[in-house]
Order: sequence, then structure tokens, then C-alpha cells
Amino acid sequence: MQSAMEPTRKMSRKKLMSVDFEVFGKVQGPYFKKYTAQVAYSLHLKGWCMNSDRNTLKGVVEGRVSDVESMKNWLKKNDRPQSKIDAAIFSEEKEVDFISYDGFRILI
Repeated sequence: MQSAMEPTRKMSRKKLMSVDFEVFGKVQGPYFKKYTAQVAYSLHLKGWCMNSDRNTLKGVVEGRVSDVESMKNWLKKNDRPQSKIDAAIFSEEKEVDFISYDGFRILI
């Protein structure tokens, strides 16, 4: 039998999510990494991003589900100065119990 308090505890628990991403297009300049980190920071997301040897931007973001979804939308739709997004692919999307990273970093 559930107590009257149990549903409240379940609803108040914030779900956390982790997702890997790879962005294709003209995204190899330093500005796109910088803007990606700024957006992640503004959404209170943790993780990392870096240029890949395939001329894409790869990374991981972790945080509240709604914030991760906002970041995914930004990665799919926002071209920044001197960049052009052709596609964003997301993988390894999963609910997590805790955040693995202590900030959002640009890796070299």
C-alpha cells in the first residue's frame, strides 16, 4: 500500500539523462566548440565536446531531461557564425542516476 507522500517523492525526483552527439557540417572552427560549451553551460549541462578526425564535433551531455532535449534541439538547428550544421546524430541516450562529469569541457 502506498502512502500519500510516495507519489510526491516520485514526481519531485528530477530525471537525469546522458546522450552522445556528433554534429556534421562546417563545425571544425573554434567558434562552434565555444558556442556549444556556452549553450551547455547556460543549460547547466555537464560533459564535453571536441573536434573529431572526421571533421565533425563529437561529445557527451548530461543533465536534466528537459535541458538535454533543449541542447539536442540547439545542436540540430542552430548555425553559428562561420559554421553550418548539416546533421546532428544522437546515440547512447539513456536515463542516468547521477552526473558523471563535473563541468562542461572543450577537449583538444
